[in-house]
Amino acid sequence: MAAYMSRRRRPRIELRVQVLGFLFLCGLGAIVGRLWWVQVARGSAYTAKIIGRSEVRVRIPSVRGEIRDRNGIPLVQNRASYEVDFYLPEMVREFRKRAKETGQAVPRRYYLGTFKGMAKNMDEVDILKVVNSAVVPRLQELDLAKDYNAKRLQSHFHTDSQIPFTYIEDIDFPTIAKFSEHDVGLPGVDISIKPVRQYLYGAFAAHLLGYVGKPHDVDSLPDAHDYNFYQADIEGKSQIEQAMDEYLRGKPGVRVLQRNVKGVIDSEVRVEPPQPGANVYLTIDARIQMIAENAIRAVGRGAAVVIDPNNGDILAMASVPSYDPNTFIPSISTKDWEALNNNDADPLVNRAVSAYPPGSTFKIVTALAGLRKGIGHNSYNCSGAVTYGNRPFHCWIAEKGGSHGTIGLAEAIKVSCDCYFYQYGNAAGIEEIDDTGRKLGLGEKAGIELSDDAPGVIPGPDWMAEHYPREKWSQAQTANASIGQGYDLASPLQMAMAYATVANGGVSYYPRLIHSVLFPNGKPVLDDDGKIAVPPEPKIRADLRKDFTKAQIDLVRLGLWKVVNEPGGTGSVAKLKGITVAAKTGTAQNWRGKTKDTIAWFCCFAPFDKPRYSVAVMVNGGEHGGSVAGPIAARILDECFAMEQGTYTPELKPLTPAHKDNPFAMVSVVNYKNNAPVLGQTDDQERNDPTDSGNKPQVKKTAASPDIRPDADAGGKLPQRAKPQPAPDRRSIFERFFHPNKQQGTPAPQAQPRSH
Repeated sequence: MAAYMSRRRRPRIELRVQVLGFLFLCGLGAIVGRLWWVQVARGSAYTAKIIGRSEVRVRIPSVRGEIRDRNGIPLVQNRASYEVDFYLPEMVREFRKRAKETGQAVPRRYYLGTFKGMAKNMDEVDILKVVNSAVVPRLQELDLAKDYNAKRLQSHFHTDSQIPFTYIEDIDFPTIAKFSEHDVGLPGVDISIKPVRQYLYGAFAAHLLGYVGKPHDVDSLPDAHDYNFYQADIEGKSQIEQAMDEYLRGKPGVRVLQRNVKGVIDSEVRVEPPQPGANVYLTIDARIQMIAENAIRAVGRGAAVVIDPNNGDILAMASVPSYDPNTFIPSISTKDWEALNNNDADPLVNRAVSAYPPGSTFKIVTALAGLRKGIGHNSYNCSGAVTYGNRPFHCWIAEKGGSHGTIGLAEAIKVSCDCYFYQYGNAAGIEEIDDTGRKLGLGEKAGIELSDDAPGVIPGPDWMAEHYPREKWSQAQTANASIGQGYDLASPLQMAMAYATVANGGVSYYPRLIHSVLFPNGKPVLDDDGKIAVPPEPKIRADLRKDFTKAQIDLVRLGLWKVVNEPGGTGSVAKLKGITVAAKTGTAQNWRGKTKDTIAWFCCFAPFDKPRYSVAVMVNGGEHGGSVAGPIAARILDECFAMEQGTYTPELKPLTPAHKDNPFAMVSVVNYKNNAPVLGQTDDQERNDPTDSGNKPQVKKTAASPDIRPDADAGGKLPQRAKPQPAPDRRSIFERFFHPNKQQGTPAPQAQPRSH
């Protein structure tokens, strides 16, 4: 029986062993299968993750495109700049490691912060102590340490730790040589080569080109979190640099570094170089720009604009005083920024697009308005004054005790008779004057790529009701507006365009500053619709030939011809040998605080039959348009035509910022010595009643949020290290002469024992 029971239990035990063996094999198979899946099937993916975690991606800023003139002459390029960067997380990582090895505590900084909108005591690594104790001493040993702004470093670590902190900008060659010669041996300290902007001709065209700087809010950039260390592109801060930023910027590159098992970066895996941006070609002719820059520097405050009247291209635009945009590169110091901002002469203001009372240069607008009204052949009498209400409005000649008598339109333009235009303007009506002014581009922004483009003012009843609701428009207001006084404001650019319209026979163009935008390979940049981003065709604002006959426009042109070429004209200063010039002078009154600031104008075009240049010159503090602004315009025209004929070649060279010791001094006459154009008569004494100026000039500084470099503070000052002083030499003159290398008190070298 027992044997029988034993035989029955044996199969059960064997079954259990078989089941357990099967389960064991299944488990082992599952483990083997999982290992195969992880190490073979998915091995490459996990390997990539491991590599990815050990890789450090550093963004390389893009290279900006160049800015060139219409002929391809580079005005703005990039140069290589070396700088010392601190990768702060790497510094902290290494400091923690060494502190752990030596048993030291990592210094911490405690501060009051906010968490979920609530004030809270917080702490972080004290980066200043880390840098000053672990980094600066080593740099001092190599004589490479510099004072820095500790507050800026601390703020940078707190908010932008993944962005390298620039410790030294634009390193000179001796410093680079020291870094190359010595192994600094400091984790987190790196020398980087970055392209920085270089304005090749200094202050040349500074108010057009603008400047660049670092973005203020890096976290808002679209790729800010795609890299371990983020080096942002520089961006345009003002003028062309800002307006054309989307084309000038290129594509960033990436530098991939490798961390070893200890977490230290020890090698470079690969580098994808950045791609340059497109090149922007201006309508500016660098040679004509240099001519205008040099000419306008005869005065302390003023502007000159040169236009091609056949298409509206801006050939030159200069403003004084000026500044050097290289001062902003790589960043501007606090001292330099304050000096520019606190300068009473406002070197950051582009006077070429700021709006001022245009004075008698505005009379061509009134003249055209009357022609459209059908009163162009009317004559009016000038007895020295015209009365509106109970107030007499004088003509400029009344200051000399004279009058112009009864004259017509062309003669009134020639002698700039105020009394004629008081009556003529009221007969035409302010609505007609305003409409004509708008067709010529006055009263609205020019629409060019400059951030400080002022619209000016074309006043009238509607404008008065909006801005001065308690006042009522009157004939006296129209009389003032007719001669470019009262509330009238216009920029030199606007006046140059208005005269360009008369010069070409009636086509009012929009001014154009951008000629083309091309990739480095020469192909044009296209917009989202596949069209050329900057069309080459000029844009027409209005065609006055639809409203005026050729004879009517020619009547205004005749008056402008008389101004220069007939005796008694107010602009004879602009006579040039072999070139017929047509022009109009203007002298407007303006008040700078409680000080009278007369504004001198001269607008002209030439040659008279087939004009190629329209020029407007404005001088703040000029006594008369004919004697101050006129010679400047004449010099510009004279040198432009000499350049065309091959008898004069402007020298393109870097310019220092234009500056006069007393820019607010009244200028009575501009006279260029040596090769100056002959001044001729300066009998333009027109100057309107100073109480007639109702509007303040529209002036805006070109500067916009530059990258300001704060000065070094107490926390970033280097400790003064005493330099070893040589022992005093008390030897006699005889001993010094015969034993120059032997110093008294210097111990003789001891003989070293030899080892056997």
